[in-house]
Amino acid sequence: MSHAASYYAASCNLPLTLTPLQGTQRADVCVVGGGFSGLNTAIELAQRGLSVIVLEAQQIGWGASGRNGGQLIRGVGHGLEQFRPVIGEDGVRSLQLMGLEAVHIVRQRVEGNAIACDLTWGYCDLANKAGELDGFAEEAEHLRSLGYPHELKLVPKADIRSVVGSDRYVGGLIDMGSGHLHPLNLALGEAALAQRLGVQLHEHSAVTRIDYGPQVVVHTAAGKVQADTLVLCCNAYLNGLNAELGGKVLPAGSYIIATEPLGAERARQLLPRNMAVCDQRVALDYYRLSADNRLLFGGACHYSGRDPRDIAGYMLPKMLKVFPHLADVRIDYQWGGMIGIGANRLPQIGRLASQPNVYYAQAYSGHGVNATHLAGRLLGEAISGQASGRFDLFAKVPHMTFPGGKYLRSPLLAMGMLWHRLKELV
Repeated sequence: MSHAASYYAASCNLPLTLTPLQGTQRADVCVVGGGFSGLNTAIELAQRGLSVIVLEAQQIGWGASGRNGGQLIRGVGHGLEQFRPVIGEDGVRSLQLMGLEAVHIVRQRVEGNAIACDLTWGYCDLANKAGELDGFAEEAEHLRSLGYPHELKLVPKADIRSVVGSDRYVGGLIDMGSGHLHPLNLALGEAALAQRLGVQLHEHSAVTRIDYGPQVVVHTAAGKVQADTLVLCCNAYLNGLNAELGGKVLPAGSYIIATEPLGAERARQLLPRNMAVCDQRVALDYYRLSADNRLLFGGACHYSGRDPRDIAGYMLPKMLKVFPHLADVRIDYQWGGMIGIGANRLPQIGRLASQPNVYYAQAYSGHGVNATHLAGRLLGEAISGQASGRFDLFAKVPHMTFPGGKYLRSPLLAMGMLWHRLKELV
């Protein structure tokens, strides 16, 4: 199956041609999933001297890694204070620091390997209500207490048009340590890096069966991989491959439209400082400019497992609420995909209690560009025997299995999210 018909697929600069797995292969580690999690786990392990084979059911970056909003934002998880009873105050602080490190890993990966992915620094949280500005001020102070080295600036309502050309917002928080990029080009660049490090990458190699044991055997239609260790990095596309993990991650649809090129002058009227931005609503809007001055506008979150029939028709009214003067603009691309959501919104990074040589990373809840890179580093440390305690910190946090089973858990969560949206109107 080809990539989604996205702006990213149309503008990728490093197409790869990778063969399916054939015959019996042997490696220290087999990684299932060719997105950011799988690629970065493979890179980290190869840099530590392990042999790695990556199996991707479709194409490298085919899932959320290659079709997301391209926003690179600090932090991992939501409401980390909720985990204090489990990991303590020092544990919460460590998670907060790792949320900053996660962005730095992407910076190092891109700059250290000259990956052409339009990495641009500058991000702004947008306030829909005046009370949210108080939260922004607290967030800025907390980040400074963690030693955050990048510029943070509160933007009052009077100055918000210096960031976004819309009257929809009452202020914001600028963060020059976050930004945006072309996610598919990043994934393809990281795949090329993995190959240079000796990693074997196989596309169109869907896993059909896993034989667990002291040595794991991973089967595809035309071959199998024997490995000491298995890493499952399938996220929203786990598709029943492991029942123990499947119930803990809920696939949810998110959607993006891309306008025609607007020209530099008109584009800067929308986003004068070329920042990625995101509002604070449950059904949030997020948007940014592409390198060729298109507006990439994303949002919505569907739990039905079915995409809207007309993504552009669904997303365009949302865009026009923010920028009504774009009614004359052509929409050139429309696409969507599944993100993986966990009940507590903390990325799930750990290993199976029943199979200690099987590791996993999933459920980034819409903030995967940075968190996947952190997951790769933590998995690399743990599997190679670098016992830092960082991996164990994530592994200690319990993750609820969504109630309702395969068919009812999505409607139940949709009802819960509707309740939160109604509360926003109060």
